[in-house]
Amino acid sequence: MVFSSTVFLFLFLPTFLTIYYICPSKLRNAILFTASLIFYAWEEPIYIFIMLFSTIFDYANGLLIEKSKNNITKRVIVIISVIGNLSILCFFKYSDFFITNINFVCNTNINLLKLVLPVGISFYTFQTMSYTIDVYRKKVSAQKNIINFAAYVTMFPQLVAGPIVRYKTIAKQLNKRQETISGFVYGIRRFIIGLFKKVMIANNIGLLWETIIAGNLDTLPVATAWIGAISFSFQIYFDFSGYSDMAIGLGEMIGFHFLENFDHPYIAKSITEFWRRWHISLSTWFKEYIYIPLGGSRKGMAKQIRNLLIVWGITGFWHGASWNFIFWGLYFGFLLIIEKLFLLKILEKTKPILRHLYTLFFVIISWVIFAFEDMTQIAQYIKAMFGINQAGMFNAETLYLLSNYILLLIICVLLSMEWQKTRLAALLASRAKWVRSYFTMLLFAALFIVSISFLIGDTYNPFLYFRF
Repeated sequence: MVFSSTVFLFLFLPTFLTIYYICPSKLRNAILFTASLIFYAWEEPIYIFIMLFSTIFDYANGLLIEKSKNNITKRVIVIISVIGNLSILCFFKYSDFFITNINFVCNTNINLLKLVLPVGISFYTFQTMSYTIDVYRKKVSAQKNIINFAAYVTMFPQLVAGPIVRYKTIAKQLNKRQETISGFVYGIRRFIIGLFKKVMIANNIGLLWETIIAGNLDTLPVATAWIGAISFSFQIYFDFSGYSDMAIGLGEMIGFHFLENFDHPYIAKSITEFWRRWHISLSTWFKEYIYIPLGGSRKGMAKQIRNLLIVWGITGFWHGASWNFIFWGLYFGFLLIIEKLFLLKILEKTKPILRHLYTLFFVIISWVIFAFEDMTQIAQYIKAMFGINQAGMFNAETLYLLSNYILLLIICVLLSMEWQKTRLAALLASRAKWVRSYFTMLLFAALFIVSISFLIGDTYNPFLYFRF
């Protein structure tokens, strides 16, 4: 089940919210847990047992760590937790990757397992793992109520594609939270914004990308290749940030306050800044649980470079069981190292527009690496972007695609900027309160109706991050 589906919007969500608010507060975590199991099991009922195992496994580990008097015992338990979580993740996500590479290197013929990747496993294993680590570090107390802990692990608003919500962020809210009308209204608005970004922007600009890569990559003109790469850059941003908006909005509807996951990343003026704005929950997780424990930047430049390469190699591998993701992560790792060594100092003295263009150039190239699992296709596409395939600058199809999608591309550019948020707020603040409320209500009603209209007739409705 996905948020941008009629089943979720008109059956699951209204039913859940009705039952949730009818029941007394002490039962709401149990309702949330039950609804989350139904949501998760809608299309993959068998994999619900993996998530339940992770829940019970780390609930018990948290209690054992807190009750243990011996530091060595605590360390052993947290190591068992980490190994257990990573083993589950690696088995389901990376088994065939390792088998394929063993077959290639050793010339063997081991059969692939061809396991279906459980939706959201990359997210909830990181969440439960960070919980036991934080209990070990005494940053949080172990959760005594297993229903409360299960509600945290299985929470459907952010279960399948993030943001990665660490236990310490919502520990107090799990035990006691206050649902308010203002919070509920804000949640609805935030959800509608995310739905609009997903259905109206990501889906439609994604069709442009799919059209371009459906042809022969060896005969792709330069302009067409860049239009395609830019369209995918917008698709993945509006797709994933739209999902995060919907997740945050759903959380607000039931009294949870999730941290922001995106902050206009395409306005960044360096790669370092880009990763402060893109998928913030993942960057924060890797920084806190891998980069800093490795030593961070505290032990000299050589070890800092080593730590960055380790973290970014893992970051890439987390996204998918394919070499292109590892190269994608290391690509950013090398760029960040270069910036730390000398480039940031040069960029500080450069005009903002040039810094911005530099960042966008390398980010757009990165999405080409990210988009194709076949390394040959990556090479073909990058050759096309730089005219190495000698297909020319543009052709009739380039002009046709541009004429059909230029308005949508302009809208994507405008919605990627930060100004629309402040300008809209200023517009609303400049009117009387009743006008402001009326205008806001009409605006969000229109966004919802338009999104639903497109959703009903749209057959292209993927969530890109579901496969990670």
